[in-house]
Amino acid sequence: MNPFIFTQPKDLDGVLAALSAGEARPIAGGTNLLDLMKEGVMRPSQLVDINGLKVEGLDLDKVEIGDDGGLLLGALARNADTAYDPLVRERYPLLSSAILAGASPQLRNMASNGGNLMQRTRCVYFYDVGTACNKREPGTGCPAKDGVNRQHAILGTSESCIATHPSDMCVALRALDATVHVQSSSGKRQIPFADFHRLPEDRPEIDNTLQPGELITHITVPQADRFMAHSAYIKVRDRLSYAFALVSVAAALDLDAGGTIKAARIALGGVAHKPWRVEAAEAQLVGKAAGEQAFAAAADVILQGARGYGHNDFKLTLAKNAIVQALTSAARGTDIASGSGRNPEGDRA
Repeated sequence: MNPFIFTQPKDLDGVLAALSAGEARPIAGGTNLLDLMKEGVMRPSQLVDINGLKVEGLDLDKVEIGDDGGLLLGALARNADTAYDPLVRERYPLLSSAILAGASPQLRNMASNGGNLMQRTRCVYFYDVGTACNKREPGTGCPAKDGVNRQHAILGTSESCIATHPSDMCVALRALDATVHVQSSSGKRQIPFADFHRLPEDRPEIDNTLQPGELITHITVPQADRFMAHSAYIKVRDRLSYAFALVSVAAALDLDAGGTIKAARIALGGVAHKPWRVEAAEAQLVGKAAGEQAFAAAADVILQGARGYGHNDFKLTLAKNAIVQALTSAARGTDIASGSGRNPEGDRA
């Protein structure tokens, strides 16, 4: 691990000033950043401890109702506290289920909401400093394209990178139209969740649209009461605990009394450099009867342009099956007790 300066500014101005200097990085739980530093993948010159940071009019470690009646997630609130918060479990069960599908209980107790958004790919080539990687060292190449790529992307890829975004929480936040609120020395900014993470294109080393010196303060999610009764998070992975998704799906439906779809939300994880959502597929479901035929047609729209790279070709079929399974589970009804859609088959998509 490289030498670095560790600072604990007393207020927001001090934090923002520190983050504006060189290769400084904020640290809260540090569950991903410290791993990257130990492997030599990231070498920040300074770590800025933001635990305990106070912002006027905002509790960064709280989960509460926002001014618009939606959900406000403090950036320093821990993932476990967020997932088990009664407000989240009752009114945003899709989000609760997604968070609980990620990592391990120990990591969820440490990881912060803001840090979850900032975590980086788990591509094995990215983590191995002895290999080439455009994301780690731009211009060196992407050995994953012709190498071991079972975990890699099938959508939104580029010649430069086929890595995937690892978060479960972010998949649900994308489905729920969240907004990321950031602050820097020059002011505040709101970033729609759809625009926060970016596709690799020819700059895969840039994960998101944060500007230098910006800090995530909180995340807001609009009211989602109409999706409470019919939501599901399906995560297909190699083992039940502490494994990243091969494919995951956050699905939510608003159904009328006869089972006709009034609105739908579908986002995928494990398939792209960012949580993947195709709103045209959701619009196509409106007015249709909730059922396998409609769900499969929507999956085809979502997966247009998908391609495998050899070891991950199976994801093309797996993703379609997972979308249909998640929507079918959501149509049956949210399991409020567990905060997830009823899924007696488990991760067998």
